Amino acid sequence: MPALVKDLIARKVDVILAPNNVVIQAAKEATKTIPIVMVTTVDPVSAGYVKNFARPGENITGLANLSRDLSAKRVELLKEVLPKLSRIAVLWDGDGPGPAIAMKEYREAARAFKLDIRSLDVHGPRPDFGTVLESTRTARAEALIVVGNALMNQHAKEIFELAINNRLPSMTEEARYVNAGGLISYGANISDLYRRAAGYVVDILKGAKPGDLPVRLPEKFEIGVNLKTARQLDIILPQRVLIQADVVVK
Repeated sequence: MPALVKDLIARKVDVILAPNNVVIQAAKEATKTIPIVMVTTVDPVSAGYVKNFARPGENITGLANLSRDLSAKRVELLKEVLPKLSRIAVLWDGDGPGPAIAMKEYREAARAFKLDIRSLDVHGPRPDFGTVLESTRTARAEALIVVGNALMNQHAKEIFELAINNRLPSMTEEARYVNAGGLISYGANISDLYRRAAGYVVDILKGAKPGDLPVRLPEKFEIGVNLKTARQLDIILPQRVLIQADVVVK
């Protein structure tokens, strides 16, 4: 992705939409003049992308999904679906900056709920997900949390097929993973985030300076459930969760 960012800068594009932390960091390091509209899952101030939310400064603005801040809520929701849950596994991309932060947050959330946690970090463009997820049997994991990023997006269908084969209920961070076979998701409405990111692009193309445009947070959050996956795993989802669900896959 850094090579692709350099190519865009060489083409002298008018604005860069940066949809993940690798692209954001690469673009920030490569240009101080081309406007960057980010959609990030981490705190952009702590990550060093912007000076503050109100006036980000320099050439970056956009939206902070803050998916990491929802880690505890996801563990709580998973515990509601599986009341006897005592041990979870977290699948994450060991090469990504965002997932590394996520793993730390899930460890803290698991500790708060007195759950044992197993880290399943994968590396490279084509990880052996089969072997990794099969190891959850030895670890006696009772559920799987998948940390979303570009790698997981590419392999989502394979991951959730393997999770079902290994009898692992899965908690995910975006509704797209429920559509791919995940059991349940909780996170910001991604379509809404990108619609709003497009608004930033329009403002910048009309002459606004990115450093003067405040970084915004999500306005819409959603729960997704996959009833087909629930049936395959012999799980009865609580009525309270079903009532709250915004995305239901049958």
